[in-house]
Amino acid sequence: MSTRIAFLKGHGTENDFVIVPDPDNALDLPPAAVAALCDRRAGIGGDGLLHVVRSAAHPEARAMAAEAEWFMDYRNGDGSIAEMCGNGVRVFARYLQHAGLVTEGDLAIATRGGVKSVHIDKDGDITVGMGRAALPAGDVTVSVGERDWPARNVNMGNPHAVAFVDDLAHAGDLLTPPPFSPASAYPDGVNVEFVVDRGPRHVALRVHERGSGETRSCGTGACAVAVAAARRDGADPAATGTPVTYTVDVPGGRLVITEHPDGEIEMTGPAVIVAEGEIDGEWLENALR
Repeated sequence: MSTRIAFLKGHGTENDFVIVPDPDNALDLPPAAVAALCDRRAGIGGDGLLHVVRSAAHPEARAMAAEAEWFMDYRNGDGSIAEMCGNGVRVFARYLQHAGLVTEGDLAIATRGGVKSVHIDKDGDITVGMGRAALPAGDVTVSVGERDWPARNVNMGNPHAVAFVDDLAHAGDLLTPPPFSPASAYPDGVNVEFVVDRGPRHVALRVHERGSGETRSCGTGACAVAVAAARRDGADPAATGTPVTYTVDVPGGRLVITEHPDGEIEMTGPAVIVAEGEIDGEWLENALR
């Protein structure tokens, strides 16, 4: 790793990412390297890493290459692999636009959670087709200290437990994963959202993201929260035949989530590129020792 490696830094509602362009999938990015880059004191800092690869060049994405030229090889801040990241998709799309690889309008992005439809609006916001939510059966409980709450199990390509609470402070510091039961509900861990109501079809959340701790925003989490709130409020679009939209406030900003009668979910929000530069290969090599 003696060469210098290009990187960018971006965020979507303050869910921030190190972006590593690597069209030919030539870079080896083991978990330890990703964790070093995402370290906020000794590295660049980020909730996760967006490895930008052409779908045809990545073994996990080749089957999607006919639908989507680019693959978002997403990693959590601890280096672990994740299926999807909604804010990450928006930032990924903004990078492609920033690099002149796409323009305003529609595009498709491959992820481990499938191909996502994206629209880059002229006003700057980016809308992502997040697919459909799955609602696994069974009761789930999450707890913080001596408090516990029933949670809605929602899968957005990655697992979520959504708990409605009276006060977001009840979520605690969210530095460690909130305990949940039964353990069989989430064998690979879970993203946990704590939610309060702000008004009609308007909620706010705090989230512990699996592998990253508390983050300023979680796109799939906002979608999971909107789905759970709609079911709680008797506004299931499949039953009413009418789309339902929720405004979801996250610590880093605001997202707008719409669920359609066919189950398709769209998320709209901002995405910003804030810096670009080079990673020193010698530093990265030393960080891996």
